[in-house]
Amino acid sequence: MLLVAKNVSVNPTDRLSFFGKLFRVDENPELGMWLLLLTIFALSAIVYNLGFARKLKFWQNIIIYILLFLGCLLLTFLAVFLPVGESLIIAAIVLGLYRYRLHKERSGEKQQ
Repeated sequence: MLLVAKNVSVNPTDRLSFFGKLFRVDENPELGMWLLLLTIFALSAIVYNLGFARKLKFWQNIIIYILLFLGCLLLTFLAVFLPVGESLIIAAIVLGLYRYRLHKERSGEKQQ
């Protein structure tokens, strides 16, 4: 016998993440998953550039982005029901604010 809590929905459509609902993964899975993959990859690239990127050679950047894309394939499947994309947006905002503050602090030191 399957026990289900009273407030938990067993309908998968109700459990989709924001981006899953936005791209209508339940209605058009093929297009929705491609859009979700591109979104997760773009957000991951932004977070990588804001927080972790260093000056590398061109071929090293190509390898980094290929591996990032491969990792995003797994994250895309998780992002259908889990808030992966939303977490990447929060990470990008926090890292962007950090970079802005660091830039502002460094430009203030140069003027003094």
